[in-house]
This record gives sequence, C-alpha cells and structure tokens, in this order.
Amino acid sequence: MADNKRRGEDAGDDRLDDEIVDDVADDDASGADEPVSRGGTATRSRARAESADSRPTTRSETGRVGVFGRIARFFREVVAELRKVIWPTRKELLTYTAVVVTFVAVMLTIVGVLDYGFAKAVLFVFGNSD
Repeated sequence: MADNKRRGEDAGDDRLDDEIVDDVADDDASGADEPVSRGGTATRSRARAESADSRPTTRSETGRVGVFGRIARFFREVVAELRKVIWPTRKELLTYTAVVVTFVAVMLTIVGVLDYGFAKAVLFVFGNSD
C-alpha cells in the first residue's frame, strides 16, 4: 500500500520534470535555424520542399505519369541525391583506401593461416594417402 503512494508521488514529480523539459525544448527550437556544416544544399532544398507542400496540388500533379516521365523523374531524383552527398577529399579518400586495403590484407592472412592449420590437422587425423 505504501508503494502505491510512493508511485503516485513520483508520478507527480515526473510531471513537473516533463514541464521543465518542455520549456527547455522550446528554447532550443529557436536555435534550429543555425547553419549545418557542409550541408547547406540540403537545408535549402528542405525549405523549398516545405514551401512546395503548402501549395495546393493540381490535377496534373496527381495524374498518371508515363514511362518516360517516370524515368526522367528517377534521374532527376538521383542527381538531387548525389548533390546532397558529402564527397571525401583526396586525402580522406587515400586514407580510407589504405585502411580498407590493410584490413583486407590482415583478414586474408588470418584466414590463410587458419586454412593451412586446419588442412594439416585433417591430414594428421585422417592420415596421408601418399
């Protein structure tokens, strides 16, 4: 019975904490207009997308689109997504490539050694047929 009262008291305290958090969240919303590093194009396109959603759709936008129209829209969307990509610099690209090649060489060595060891173990257990 005493536990129920404690839970009720805690719930009241949680509500107060939620109100405080909501007030803090409202203050953070004003700082949402800060520019994002290396992502300026995505911010501009988001603003355009929001303005496009507010205008009413016409019948031509909701009608069926032909095969060539869908293909053209696909390529336009591919180009738009590629513009959002943050491409690595030459130095980053060389660093990433070196890391991948080194990792693959280490894994190749581990697998090769294990394969050689298991092959010798199988030959030892089952005998050599020579």
